Amino acid sequence: MPKPIARSKTRKAVAKRFKITARGKVLRAQSSRRHLLSAKNAKRKRQLSKAAQVDKTDVARIKANLPFG
Repeated sequence: MPKPIARSKTRKAVAKRFKITARGKVLRAQSSRRHLLSAKNAKRKRQLSKAAQVDKTDVARIKANLPFG
Protein backbone atom coordinates (compact mmCIF):
# COMPACT_ATOMS: atom_id res chain seq x y z
CA MET A 1 0.00 0.00 0.00
CA PRO A 2 1.32 3.48 -0.79
CA LYS A 3 2.06 5.76 2.11
CA PRO A 4 -0.52 8.58 2.51
CA ILE A 5 0.69 12.13 1.99
CA ALA A 6 0.93 14.13 5.22
CA ARG A 7 -1.77 16.77 5.49
CA SER A 8 -0.80 20.21 6.70
CA LYS A 9 -3.09 21.20 9.53
CA THR A 10 -3.75 24.56 11.12
CA ARG A 11 -2.48 24.85 14.69
CA LYS A 12 -5.68 26.04 16.37
CA ALA A 13 -3.90 27.54 19.38
CA VAL A 14 -2.03 29.84 16.98
CA ALA A 15 -5.09 30.54 14.81
CA LYS A 16 -7.08 31.99 17.69
CA ARG A 17 -4.25 34.26 18.86
CA PHE A 18 -3.05 35.77 15.58
CA LYS A 19 -4.56 37.27 12.43
CA ILE A 20 -2.82 37.57 9.08
CA THR A 21 -3.68 40.68 7.05
CA ALA A 22 -4.14 40.78 3.28
CA ARG A 23 -0.58 42.06 2.89
CA GLY A 24 0.88 39.30 5.05
CA LYS A 25 1.46 41.15 8.32
CA VAL A 26 0.70 39.24 11.51
CA LEU A 27 -1.36 40.97 14.19
CA ARG A 28 -1.76 40.07 17.85
CA ALA A 29 -3.76 41.32 20.82
CA GLN A 30 -1.95 43.33 23.46
CA SER A 31 -1.57 42.15 27.03
CA SER A 32 -2.76 43.89 30.24
CA ARG A 33 -6.43 44.09 29.20
CA ARG A 34 -7.92 41.27 31.30
CA HIS A 35 -8.06 42.49 34.88
CA LEU A 36 -7.00 45.31 37.23
CA LEU A 37 -8.46 47.76 34.71
CA SER A 38 -9.58 50.27 37.33
CA ALA A 39 -5.93 51.17 37.89
CA LYS A 40 -5.47 52.06 34.21
CA ASN A 41 -6.76 55.26 32.68
CA ALA A 42 -9.11 55.39 29.68
CA LYS A 43 -6.39 56.39 27.21
CA ARG A 44 -4.20 53.43 28.18
CA LYS A 45 -7.10 50.96 27.96
CA ARG A 46 -8.14 52.36 24.57
CA GLN A 47 -4.61 52.04 23.18
CA LEU A 48 -4.27 48.50 24.54
CA SER A 49 -7.49 47.45 22.79
CA LYS A 50 -5.91 47.96 19.35
CA ALA A 51 -4.06 45.13 17.65
CA ALA A 52 -0.26 45.22 17.58
CA GLN A 53 2.06 43.87 14.93
CA VAL A 54 4.10 40.76 15.72
CA ASP A 55 7.88 41.15 15.75
CA LYS A 56 9.54 40.09 12.50
CA THR A 57 11.62 37.44 14.29
CA ASP A 58 8.43 35.52 15.20
CA VAL A 59 6.50 35.87 11.93
CA ALA A 60 7.99 32.81 10.17
CA ARG A 61 7.15 30.48 13.08
CA ILE A 62 3.58 31.75 13.28
CA LYS A 63 2.98 31.45 9.54
CA ALA A 64 4.38 27.91 9.55
CA ASN A 65 1.60 26.94 11.95
CA LEU A 66 -1.06 28.60 9.78
CA PRO A 67 -0.69 26.92 6.38
CA PHE A 68 -4.06 28.18 5.08
CA GLY A 69 -3.88 31.65 6.62
